[in-house]
Amino acid sequence: MKKEPSRIVKFIQDNLVLCALIVLAIVTAAVQPKFLSAANLTNIMRQLWPLPFIALGMTFVIIGGFIDLSVVGIISLSAVITAISIDTFGQVGAMALGILSGMAMGYLNGVILTNFGAMTQAEVLFITYGMSSIYMAIGLMATNAETIRITRSTRSISLFNALGNGTLGIVPIVLIVFVVILVLMHLFHTKTLAGRGITLMGGNKNAARLCGFNIKRTMRLVYTLSGLMSALGAISLVSRVTTANATCGTGYETNAILCVVVGGTSLKGGKGSVIRTMIGVVLITLLGNCMNMLGLSTYMQTVMRGAVLVVAIWLDNRKQL
Repeated sequence: MKKEPSRIVKFIQDNLVLCALIVLAIVTAAVQPKFLSAANLTNIMRQLWPLPFIALGMTFVIIGGFIDLSVVGIISLSAVITAISIDTFGQVGAMALGILSGMAMGYLNGVILTNFGAMTQAEVLFITYGMSSIYMAIGLMATNAETIRITRSTRSISLFNALGNGTLGIVPIVLIVFVVILVLMHLFHTKTLAGRGITLMGGNKNAARLCGFNIKRTMRLVYTLSGLMSALGAISLVSRVTTANATCGTGYETNAILCVVVGGTSLKGGKGSVIRTMIGVVLITLLGNCMNMLGLSTYMQTVMRGAVLVVAIWLDNRKQL
């Protein structure tokens, strides 16, 4: 009879990427003692944003059995709308308009996908990529391809400054805001019928339909949530860098997918957790910081992130066998 592997061995097998990143952090701390310094840990906390918001929205999309490449365009256009609206509507109005625009773009994605009958990852992949291009093009036309600087606004930007750099004691205000949203999203996913419906849809669409769930409505909900979180990410990004342009969301879609997969959410849908995704966000941010501390070039860092994504997807596929 084949001997069952020990719990430690099984954990390592099931969480190979997680263990590899932990080893990398230990090696970095040994080579660069400054890695564990308070200044570097504070820097890591600042580097997190806006990725946690975007990854949180992507989690629901992937649990539902889909993918969303439109987050690049939604982040970019929401950031532009927020930045150019401050002088007209003030900072509160600009933030509200940015959030509503993100939700509207996400909902539009859901409507287009359901009307086109796109029910597989392959189908939604190309449609959401096309929608991303449309949103970015609108942003380029609205700004004439220029960068908007909110520091030049004639109205107060105190809320943006607080969100971007403010702290409550030693805790960043943006972290407090995010934790509140994370708790709400966790409760939504685990305690509500709609949240459980997303998981059921990702696991088996036919079973979800037979259980009485409206697949098209659930799909529109998933993409609206993704749009909402992308817009919140855009606002946190604008607050941190005080600028916005029509391409500022570039690259966040792959990092968000990477965080979700590393966090243990299955790319095939039906399995995942927003809490585990946040562990993935922290690990991927640590990976970037470790590579910076070790002096790796930008190109090598891109190679490393790509390798981690490939390995994470390979491991995910092995688990499904």
